[in-house]
Amino acid sequence: MAEGQSVASAAPAGEAELRPTQIEMNGINVITDSERKGHPRDLFWPWFAANVSVLGLSYGAFVLGFGISFWQAVVVSLVGIIVSFLLVGFIAVAGKRGSAPTMVLGRAAFGVNGNKLPSVISWLLTVGWETVLVILATLATATVFDRLGWGGGTVTKVIALIVVVALTIFGGVMGFDLIMRMQSLITIVTAVLTVGFIILVIDKIHWSTVSAIPSGSGQALIGALVFMMTGFGLGWVNAGADYSRYLPRRSSGRAVVGWTTFGSSIAPIFLVIFGLLLAGSSKALSNAIAADPIGALANLLPTWYLIPFVIVAVLGLVGGSVLDIYSSGLALLTLGVRVPRYVAALIDGTIMTLGAIYVVFIAHSSFVVQFEGFLITLGVPIAAWCGIMLADILLRHRDYAERDLFTPSGRYGDIRWFPVGVIVAGTVLGWGLVTNASASWLTWQGYLLGPFGLGGKSGAWAFANLGVLVALVFGFVVTWAFGRSTVRAQEAAPVEPAPAAA
Repeated sequence: MAEGQSVASAAPAGEAELRPTQIEMNGINVITDSERKGHPRDLFWPWFAANVSVLGLSYGAFVLGFGISFWQAVVVSLVGIIVSFLLVGFIAVAGKRGSAPTMVLGRAAFGVNGNKLPSVISWLLTVGWETVLVILATLATATVFDRLGWGGGTVTKVIALIVVVALTIFGGVMGFDLIMRMQSLITIVTAVLTVGFIILVIDKIHWSTVSAIPSGSGQALIGALVFMMTGFGLGWVNAGADYSRYLPRRSSGRAVVGWTTFGSSIAPIFLVIFGLLLAGSSKALSNAIAADPIGALANLLPTWYLIPFVIVAVLGLVGGSVLDIYSSGLALLTLGVRVPRYVAALIDGTIMTLGAIYVVFIAHSSFVVQFEGFLITLGVPIAAWCGIMLADILLRHRDYAERDLFTPSGRYGDIRWFPVGVIVAGTVLGWGLVTNASASWLTWQGYLLGPFGLGGKSGAWAFANLGVLVALVFGFVVTWAFGRSTVRAQEAAPVEPAPAAA
């Protein structure tokens, strides 16, 4: 189906079946009625599988690294995880209403070609995330094999990288139906094996040590909250509609929000809290996690459970990387790259592989430092975009005009300069209020901390990373205040009849 084609089918919505053995031929086109299927509860499986990774345990060490107490970290984690994934749920509603990928629906807010700016940001974020997850899976496998005495050197890393890359690219190439089936399987396997991990290491928790961790400042709390939001929901908002677009239009919007939020947040909540207990019980473990976030956890296990641990670690990370490569391919197509969807996934898979090879075999840099820098830097523009999209979605009372999402001369226009300016202004403002001093390539950030009276790059607010929250609120408030008339004009425009079938 060509870009922009939308042909209504007489087949009843929701009757289509999953065909996991067939390559998905849909790209960024609107999903026809005959292909819409499933129920909002089906969204539980892909979102749970994408976020059940044992990487969630390592976030316990990351959060405590901000210098806050256990109970402060629990509150920050709960708020950060639930609120950020709630944003994903709201954007998923647009997928049900428009039956198109997230970044295509963004054309209603930014214009057909004006939307290329946020599409580039989305593509960078998803490709970056899938690369990070592949790196983690490779390093974790090498660590476990070294513990087993099977060698954790170059050969092991190469084999692990090949396996993880193959699974990720295969899922991305095959598309939606296989991904939904894969995620169901990954959910069950990883959930069971993760429970086994928790049972085996629960004796490593020392409550007296955890409870003695002193409380941190308000600035540290905000910094930890922003990190949790960027590490979880804000890393997925640009993909929120990619998996709800196949749902029938009659699906409940509240159910879409609820199942997306519940499926994506339930596993991280338990994993992060347990990770807080583990990391808070051992400073040595916290330091080890900084170098190898998942492999360090293997050192807590008896030898006989290391193979199940590798399985749960790799599958959990693959669950996330598969969703990322699928969405990154859609973002690439939204930019105007005219190739089939599965070719776009192959292109992104190649970039992902090269990035993983560089970090694993060449760079050998500190993971946490670069990871935090990556999350915060891209977290600012994606937060500004998220604020704009949320306001735009809330302002709309009608479904999207599907044909106009692909026509620069249609109601959504070519380039809407106001929202483009908002995302640029929000990014400039946000980058001026975040710091990544440990990552040398990001020391230019934080240029507004001094002028705004926040103590400069070495003051109390330096690591609060206010810029992410400021960009999110700025994008939402400005769009909500000044975008209403534009949305009303778009919805009042007459609907052009679809061309007669040949």
